[in-house]
Formats: sequence, structure tokens, C-alpha cells
Amino acid sequence: MSAIAAAGYTSPAFGQQKPKPRTTAKPAAAKVVTDSQAKSAESPLWPVASPTPLAGAILPAKRIVAFYGNPLSKRMGILGELEPDAMLAKLDKEVDAWEKADSTTPVQPALHLIAVVASDQPGPSGKYRTRMDSALIERVYGWAQKAGALLFLDLQVGQGTLQEELPRLTKFLKRPDVHLGIDPEFSMKDGTVPGKKIGTFDAADVNYASSFLQDLVTTESLPPKVLVVHRFTRNMLTGYKRIKLDPRVQIVINMDGWGPPHLKRESYRAYVHKYPVEYTGFKLFYKNDTKKGGKLMSPAAVLALNPRPFYIQYQ
Repeated sequence: MSAIAAAGYTSPAFGQQKPKPRTTAKPAAAKVVTDSQAKSAESPLWPVASPTPLAGAILPAKRIVAFYGNPLSKRMGILGELEPDAMLAKLDKEVDAWEKADSTTPVQPALHLIAVVASDQPGPSGKYRTRMDSALIERVYGWAQKAGALLFLDLQVGQGTLQEELPRLTKFLKRPDVHLGIDPEFSMKDGTVPGKKIGTFDAADVNYASSFLQDLVTTESLPPKVLVVHRFTRNMLTGYKRIKLDPRVQIVINMDGWGPPHLKRESYRAYVHKYPVEYTGFKLFYKNDTKKGGKLMSPAAVLALNPRPFYIQYQ
């Protein structure tokens, strides 16, 4: 199976449904509590003490609405599922829906490209990951520019490291409208093949990525960068209290598990709200969230979360 077909999307084994017997079981979903109990338990955690946004910062002045995926595969998300013009037209409709749902917060569209894709095969590098070439990144960047959108480059490092992957993307991250995402699900620090179990990043990994971006902001006189960190289990991100905040980089913890609305809300409470960092995000899956006749959460339903997410991702 090719790298593109093997990984790069939240598989049924790692979603918010029960995994198939042949896969490693994920932690149980958070215990369901009433809204009043949740409000009482959660209220001291938010808002967090974070740096005052610098001039040009995107958050919280705007809400980012992003389409996720890779144009080489229809399985990894909406970015690659449709032809570019149709995909951008659909993104426009989602942006309009979010602006209507919250007229107080302008919406910034974005494309979130998986630029390093985890694989179930070692490949030439032996790292179980495939790097997208510059031509593909430039192609998606062109789509983003056409739509007035940001571009996020997402990294699934496999058995590699952020230290190996980030420097080669410097020429793109120097651009003021290019930002970064990192995916612990496919960071296999113990040498496991991606897809066999859920991976992990530590605060040290987040701090490295943030420091890398901070240096670019300073040396290139750029507006602040946004760093998205995916999460849908506790152990995907360890040592959250050691994550260092800096106004040059705005950190988003993005709840990217799939399932029915009640389970997505509970996962948001259990894995994002409970471990506050700076800003929060929420992923919506056009297909996996609507399995068995379920309904995709509306902007209004997502805005009812505490805290309100400022980064919305569609896969």
C-alpha cells in the first residue's frame, strides 16, 4: 500500500468509534456529565493567561476555517476529494456559514495541507513517512492565494522528528501567510509502525516547533505564526504545562477525533478543555462524523462549546 493510501487521515481505528479487534484499542471516551456539572468543573480553567496578541496576529481577531487533506488522495480529506474550483467554492460556503453564525468574528479561510504523510512502509528513508515535493506545496499555495486563504503545512513525522522535517520547509514558512500543523497521532517515538497505535508528542516537541517559528518571525519580520497541534486522546500530548507561550506564535490545540456530536463534545472537554494551553480548535469530518445517519455539527453547535474554538477544520 502506498504512503498516501496508508495514512494521513484519522482512520476508524483511531476515531471516536470503537476500534476493530485487529487494532490497538484507544482509551475509553470521557464519562458523560451534565452541562451544569461540566460548567462547574470547567469554569476555573478558561480563559488562560496568554500573551497579548502582537500587531498582525490572526487570533483571536479572526476565526480560521480550514479545509484539510492532500490533493494526491481523496481519502485524506476534502482538500483532495474535490477538484480545486469545486473545493474552493465549498470552502466559501462554509466561511459564509460561520460568518452568519458569529457576526462578531471575521472568518479567515485556510487550506491545511498534509506536507509530510505517515506511511505503513519504511520507504527509502526508513522513517515511515513520505515528504511532499515543493511543486505540490506550491500548487496548493496557489489555490490558497486564489481564495485569499492561509496555507498550513501539516507534519506526520512517522519514525522521524520535527527537527528533521521543519528546516526543509523554511522557504515556505518564511512566507507571512504560511503556518504550521503537527500531528502527534503519527509521531512514533517507540519505533512502532504508523497506524498500529496512536503516537505522541511531548511539550518539548511543541516548544521546538514554536521556537523554530518564533525565530522566523523575528529574523524575517513576519506577523505571528499559528501552530496547530492535533489531539483526541490524553497521551497524544504530554507535559502540557511545560508548553511555553510566546506572542510570536499562537498555539492551537485542535480536537480532531470523529464520532457523533455528544462524543465529540465530551472529547473536547476531556482532552482540550481540561488541559488548557492557549487557543482551541475543532475538526469536523464530512464522512466519519455522519456515519450511521449522524449529523455534522453546525457552526452554532460548535460555538456552544466552552471555550469557543478559533480554529475550525473540515476533513
